[in-house]
Amino acid sequence: MNTQLYRTIWISDLHIGSTQCQADVLLDFLKHNDSEKLYLVGDIIDFWALSKKVYWPASHNTVIQKLLRKARHGTQIIYVPGNHDENVRDYDNHIFGDIMVKNSDVHTTADGKKFLIVHGDEYDTIAKYHAWVAKLGSKGYDMLIEINRFLRAFRRLLGIQSNFSLAAYIKFKVKNAVQFISDYENSIISTLKNEQLDGVICGHIHHAEIKEIDNFLYVNTGDFVESCTAIVEHDDGSLHLIRWESLGDEKAHLTELLN
Repeated sequence: MNTQLYRTIWISDLHIGSTQCQADVLLDFLKHNDSEKLYLVGDIIDFWALSKKVYWPASHNTVIQKLLRKARHGTQIIYVPGNHDENVRDYDNHIFGDIMVKNSDVHTTADGKKFLIVHGDEYDTIAKYHAWVAKLGSKGYDMLIEINRFLRAFRRLLGIQSNFSLAAYIKFKVKNAVQFISDYENSIISTLKNEQLDGVICGHIHHAEIKEIDNFLYVNTGDFVESCTAIVEHDDGSLHLIRWESLGDEKAHLTELLN
């Protein structure tokens, strides 16, 4: 598979340092996709998970090395921290290994549109005002992801598609969870109305999306825990959502979802 070159790539919620991270799929994505600019939109390293248990397999170290190598070879990498790596926010506007840390940024696309780049936990009332509830919910989510790992392996043995997500299935069957996502999206968009911006690109809720809300474009990168998704900008400034899926023969294929 040839390497695809984009103007900009956004990825978030990698959760490196936790058992959730799909490091092999992520490495394959980074190998086959390059860009002039790469945004790491929060929850890149999961310090919450590392504070409970040190988990750092070789593949996770390889991801870090791959990102540093891209930065050395000319890719402009901007790291926008999230709530799982909130300690990094203390280093706003600092550069580490050619990677710039910025707590938020404004990106201008090739066609002149301006987008606020944030992780998004700032607009999540539970994460912002009830951190203990967020961490309790994170433990439940971790459990679902662990169960899902076994389900995926079992489904592969039966010859059934392996990208099923138990967490995502439950998320969209629970009315309050669906309402939470809607409230989150509208909370972010409401902050743009007094700014000269065309939209927002964020992560946090592990639900990839490109849609228009109140004449603003809401873009969510998704994650590399469940869905393995990213947002890309083409040379004409258009934004697309892509999903990177690992196949049984250890190759990968790209599903491009047009906005």
